[in-house]
Amino acid sequence: MAKHGTHARQQSPVVVLGIFVLTGFLFVSASVSADGTDLRPAGGDIASLLKERSERIDERRVDAQELRSEIDELSSSVSGVDLDKLRDRVTALEPATGLTPVQGPGVRVTLTDAPDAGDLPGVDPNLQVVHQQDIQAYVNALWAGGAEAISLQGQRLMATTGIRCVGNVVILDGVPYSPPYVIEAIGDQSGMNSAMSTSPDTASYATYAQTYGVGLQIEQLADVTVKAYANPVALSHATVPSS
Repeated sequence: MAKHGTHARQQSPVVVLGIFVLTGFLFVSASVSADGTDLRPAGGDIASLLKERSERIDERRVDAQELRSEIDELSSSVSGVDLDKLRDRVTALEPATGLTPVQGPGVRVTLTDAPDAGDLPGVDPNLQVVHQQDIQAYVNALWAGGAEAISLQGQRLMATTGIRCVGNVVILDGVPYSPPYVIEAIGDQSGMNSAMSTSPDTASYATYAQTYGVGLQIEQLADVTVKAYANPVALSHATVPSS
């Protein structure tokens, strides 16, 4: 028993040293992650903090897009018959995948929570806020109406984009956004408007807008710009279709 206690006391300096090393590593990691800023800023409401984080991520996306353009320029200097064919094929597929900006006439849909959400006695607050399914309903209707390109909160939507709700905010590609939720779509305005007016899901939201005060505004725009998808394009898994 005495030998066991002596061995434990001899190990204790090593354990303490390990703790100090680990703590120092965590401090350095936090500093790098914060990029010189406070990880938990004092003051400010949740909406302001979300807006600040979203703007910071948007800046990083712009940087990533610029680097991607530089890589494309460098790769274009490499030539070869097979490589040129593959490059032409990729270029032809880019518009359909959302990797190039699109400009043209379209519509803007703005969804907002009711100004008195949670304040009306006897009314379920969930009926007065915008939910994931509401946003998805308008996005689906716009696609069905012939939209060529769609953005949410200024971010391009593509086949792999995930929209989900966490509390009273929407998470888009891992970035939180608070209302109002702005959807912009480029395409045939008549077809998109018709799809939004005939979709059961968007019609249900329009009814809630009249009954419970959630916001709904649809604008016709002569010129809309939907920028290229700026996030990494990667699939976590895929399924081979049966022939």
